[in-house]
Amino acid sequence: MARTNKLLLAPPYPVEQTLKLLGENLRTARIRRNLTIEDVAERIGTGPRPVMDAEKGKASTGIVVYAALLWLYDQLNQLEEVADPFKDKEGLSLARARERTRVRKSRGLTNDF
Repeated sequence: MARTNKLLLAPPYPVEQTLKLLGENLRTARIRRNLTIEDVAERIGTGPRPVMDAEKGKASTGIVVYAALLWLYDQLNQLEEVADPFKDKEGLSLARARERTRVRKSRGLTNDF
């Protein structure tokens, strides 16, 4: 029997709220473009159920559905900005803290430049 992913059943509250907001925004984008769920599903190559689930902000919906919807609405750049490692201030600061501050002396001269 397959194990149930606890994250899908009860995601952390901030994750759940962010997915709901994303779903609402996707629904608003679809309605503003005067598209039906069936139109959108056909354009991204899926059925209507995953589109409806994404618009509800369900955690069990695959990220590919969210990404395809963002692409369809010409909003994929928002996802790219979130995934930019150079905008991860905390990660950059942790990496800088782990960097060596001293350089060890080499043993003898080499021709490696």
